[in-house]
Amino acid sequence: MQTTLSTSVRFEGTALHSGLPVALTVHPAAPGHGVVFHRLDLDRPLRECRVKVGPEQLIEANLCTKIGNEYGVTVATIEHLMAALAGCGIHNARITLDGPEVPILDGSSRPFVTAFVAVGAREQNAPLRAIRLRKPVEVRMGDAWARLEPASHLSIAFEIDFPDAAIGHQTCELDLCNGAFVRELSDCRTFCRQEDVDRMRANGLALGGTYENAVVVKGGAVLSPGGLRRSDEPVRHKMLDAMGDLAVAGAPIIGRYVGHRAGHTLTGRLVRALLADRSAWDWVVVDGASAHSMPGAGVSAEDLLATA
Repeated sequence: MQTTLSTSVRFEGTALHSGLPVALTVHPAAPGHGVVFHRLDLDRPLRECRVKVGPEQLIEANLCTKIGNEYGVTVATIEHLMAALAGCGIHNARITLDGPEVPILDGSSRPFVTAFVAVGAREQNAPLRAIRLRKPVEVRMGDAWARLEPASHLSIAFEIDFPDAAIGHQTCELDLCNGAFVRELSDCRTFCRQEDVDRMRANGLALGGTYENAVVVKGGAVLSPGGLRRSDEPVRHKMLDAMGDLAVAGAPIIGRYVGHRAGHTLTGRLVRALLADRSAWDWVVVDGASAHSMPGAGVSAEDLLATA
């Protein structure tokens, strides 16, 4: 069945790119509502301040996942929150925030997941539909590519290759069933190279980034205090990002995602390409036999202990 949060949860933090303070609250929502953002900082009619998450609302942005509506209202850096909602199996949520960006918090999905697990989810009287792959769909940009292919459940495989020895060549593949997102990916932080930080700040971006909310590397050194949370934290964070970007489809996806040097833009294009090819997928109702294989099935506080 569809689910929503049992009660509202509030977060306060800093926007990654603007550096401005932002408060955000995730509220329960009715069945069929989906995930809808509502900007509270705009003096505009209510309908103009709402942005519903969906592939039609995607705006291509290299450094984050961004959505917007027909009135020009946007919400950026939604990927870690969307990954947390998907990974905890939360299908309906109304999200209010007082700025154009979701707060970066610690650079991962863990603060969102911790709050969601603490308040719990409420099952709703409405069946859950999912998008099941019927054939592979692939998109490419230069030497980067991303593909979705048929599978019995959601899994993500990723490969990255960076010149910095602190990252280097990393691969990882996980089945995202039964709380695996919470245990294996939710604590993995965004990462960047020191030279990228310098370039972004010179262009007025990443003003809210710190060594505490991102893993910053230079050559073979990890500059962030405490080092890596996991030896392959960078590739796992790319998988976390992919989880959030796939959630922009508006329904759970049953299939295998494979990414090679892929980013937000490429995964967004993949979601759009999938939904545009009606022969590539089917709507399916998640029944009792398949419910256990969904990402949020069985998530509990014990799953969070693996990330402590």
